[in-house]
Amino acid sequence: MIDWKLAANTARTLTPPGPRVPLTEAKDAVAALRSSATRAHTLVADTARLHTDNEGPDALIIDRGTWIEANINSLAELLDPALDTFTSHNGRRAMSPWARSVSGKAAGTEMGGILAVLATRVLGQYITAYGQPPEAARLLLVAPNVVATEKRLHLNPNDFRLWVCLHEETHRVQFTAIPWLRDHMHNEQTILVDKLTTAAGGPLELVKALATRLPEATHEITQNGPVGIINLVLDLDTRERLDRLNALMTLLEGHADVVMDNVGPRHIPTVTTIRARFDDRRTPTNPIDFLLRRLLGIETKTAQYRDGAAFVRHIHERIGIDGFNTIWTSPETLPTPTEIHNPDIWIARVQP
Repeated sequence: MIDWKLAANTARTLTPPGPRVPLTEAKDAVAALRSSATRAHTLVADTARLHTDNEGPDALIIDRGTWIEANINSLAELLDPALDTFTSHNGRRAMSPWARSVSGKAAGTEMGGILAVLATRVLGQYITAYGQPPEAARLLLVAPNVVATEKRLHLNPNDFRLWVCLHEETHRVQFTAIPWLRDHMHNEQTILVDKLTTAAGGPLELVKALATRLPEATHEITQNGPVGIINLVLDLDTRERLDRLNALMTLLEGHADVVMDNVGPRHIPTVTTIRARFDDRRTPTNPIDFLLRRLLGIETKTAQYRDGAAFVRHIHERIGIDGFNTIWTSPETLPTPTEIHNPDIWIARVQP
């Protein structure tokens, strides 16, 4: 098991509080983000042509510590059941209480370190609430990170705040306007986590398998990040599940980027500047930062934005927004890993 309390404490200890700004400026930023989130909902729903009767609760404007807490809870809901199942099915390999405690603390410390890095970078997030009713899902906006980014990139604050809200609000619209999507994604993630937990016969065997293939593992970390190194020890079924989930996440991120950019020119005067400077932020030039992003999967996320947006734009140009929206009909109409890079194949299959 992972020591989640230690993970949270580690993350909070390692995470700086954010930029120092006057209290009035901080309050203004919170109010502006709240107003932008409310405004973004209608803009997104109208542009994407996805509507829902339930907009959900207001966005939460939070600090880095609250973001850490929310993600600790989300990760625990996802990972703990799989870890419990693995432990109960492998009694002969069960560790002593002491060893289990040490292992849990080591995992908690590592998880805390990862969350500490991400807590300074994430601007917003839609928490889909594993193991909870749909009403528990929330849109989070991390005010210190938004303010820090707009200052570092010298962006118009009001324009940038709305721009961020448009992307995150698109995710909320995706999951509230498409009733089956949340359960489908949770199910796929749960199955995949369970398979990853038992990959190669368990965590110890997973480490041994990687150790025997160290040259390949080193190459995969540099070239393909965590997805590549995981592929070294997964069976075919698990790799296919991982590819399908990655295709779904690529679709969701790309769709959010396209909707955000389609709204932008009409409502955000400096959108071109924002996009150019923010895209530079997504592509690190520092080698250490580059490797860190690979190890944490952030580089994979960047590829999702790029590839997903290209997929969505191509289909919009070919068959329009309404034609594209047939993609949300059922899990069967979602793009396959091959189709996400070849949108014409998806069109031929779903729109013959």
